[in-house]
Amino acid sequence: MTIEIKQIRLTPLYVPFKDQVRQIMASGERGVGMAIPIDEIWLGGDFAVCQLVCDDGTIGLGEVFVWMPETGVSPAQIIEVIKGSLAKYVLGESPFNVERIRWKMNRNVTRNEVAKGLLDMACYDLMGKITNRPAYDFMGGRSVDEIPLAALVPLMNPETMVAIAKMYYEQGFGTIRVKLGKGISQDVGIIERIRRTIGSAIRLRVDYNQAYQPPEAVRAIKAIEPFNIDFVEQPVRADDYMGMAYVQQRVDTPLMAHEGCFSLQDLVTLVDLQAIGVVGINSERPGGVTSALKALDFAERMGMPAVLHDQPLGISSAMHIHLAAARHDSLGHATELTGDLMLEDDLIVNPLDYIGGAAKVPEGPGWGVQLDDRALEKYRTAPTTILEK
Repeated sequence: MTIEIKQIRLTPLYVPFKDQVRQIMASGERGVGMAIPIDEIWLGGDFAVCQLVCDDGTIGLGEVFVWMPETGVSPAQIIEVIKGSLAKYVLGESPFNVERIRWKMNRNVTRNEVAKGLLDMACYDLMGKITNRPAYDFMGGRSVDEIPLAALVPLMNPETMVAIAKMYYEQGFGTIRVKLGKGISQDVGIIERIRRTIGSAIRLRVDYNQAYQPPEAVRAIKAIEPFNIDFVEQPVRADDYMGMAYVQQRVDTPLMAHEGCFSLQDLVTLVDLQAIGVVGINSERPGGVTSALKALDFAERMGMPAVLHDQPLGISSAMHIHLAAARHDSLGHATELTGDLMLEDDLIVNPLDYIGGAAKVPEGPGWGVQLDDRALEKYRTAPTTILEK
């Protein structure tokens, strides 16, 4: 029997941060808890949820988080490009033909990795549900039963940052990402206090959110290198690839691009320029599971570690956990999923199992999660768009 995708349902969402998170954000640097130069307080997350429906009624789920200062597209724009251009390469196709779908989308629509990735992600959930198998089976198979997680410390007053880091350490997290970028002396003071408070056992990664010009970034990174930093995320402007290369070739700590890396070609270019030492991947960069697998394969061939990181709802969190469980041995760094801590709802019926700085791999077919239709209705910002062949 031929299985075809007969319908695409696309829903734009806005999910507020939890009250405590909003208060922390508002009191943090620039009202967002990071050094990125923007003008608006960050109060919640914008998302697009995709439901791919097969002719037998089986539904596959996908989800992407977007933030205009970084992603540059809104849920409405994602839905519009799928409606106007990408849907025709998915409708009538088998969800198992992810490579053919990917090639058709790439040939006919340039960029738009976020929209393409949303459709691709839903195909993997659909494959699992059709075959009654977990999605990680289509990524190489599960290698661990749970994955280690990293926690996030926003940029704010040093006393609060140290207290948050200590709280996460006591909860069992083995890795913490620390937001920096207020100035070299302040950066050093924050990292020094965190190390002094919780010791050398915990792993630290830092994120500058484009705070520095390349020469200053070199000085900033060298100043914190004595504190044993795993890697540094986006120290310079997102589009300054040569600046990233300038910095990476002058410091010992590996760099990771986030705001500046959206496609597989972006990743290859950054590696060719010797501008990064760690590959960063999430649901929208380089876009979907198929591209993420290709990025991880590329990183492994280049001898580079990788990290999965995002602030998603439950669907995409489950996807990241499946991917991390399948490729655990080739990652090298703990996965960072902050949506569960930050957002007031995860939009799934049964919550994922987060225990002591780790996440258990969901059981069941596909992602192993079920969309909460009532929550979808509550948080949607416009009616669901339904596309049919």
